[in-house]
Amino acid sequence: MAPDPQQEAVPEHDIRLAACALLLELAHADEEFTDDEAQHLEGAIRRQYGLDKDQAAELIALAEKERANAVDLWQFTKLIKANYSLGQKMVLVEVMWGLVYSDGELSNREDHLMRKVCKLLDIAPGYLAEVRKRLHAATGDAPEPPPPDRID
Repeated sequence: MAPDPQQEAVPEHDIRLAACALLLELAHADEEFTDDEAQHLEGAIRRQYGLDKDQAAELIALAEKERANAVDLWQFTKLIKANYSLGQKMVLVEVMWGLVYSDGELSNREDHLMRKVCKLLDIAPGYLAEVRKRLHAATGDAPEPPPPDRID
């Protein structure tokens, strides 16, 4: 009898790749991937996964290829949702907020994408607000949320 593919363990590398691809999508959301965002991303990847500089660079390069070829975020969020605990997903959300704020600005697109990703990961909206408050308290100068888009 063939093993059930849903019962097979997902390689840790694939989950890391999915998380890194989501982070890259957020970094590119405002159409500008700044040096501050690149440094924040590399540092977060290294800390979260215990990678050295070369390993982190390789993971980021692979994730960039996956992100560029993806038609949507579902393939990444599905893998994370199925394999991350709630605590791991919450840590990922904190890393995502840190990334979008690392360039000192929060665009409407970044804010929208954060909410979309968190909804796909089944993270409560209240947790997003809590992380944002903590980020403001920790930095003391985090930017205000973007103004709502106006339709005239």
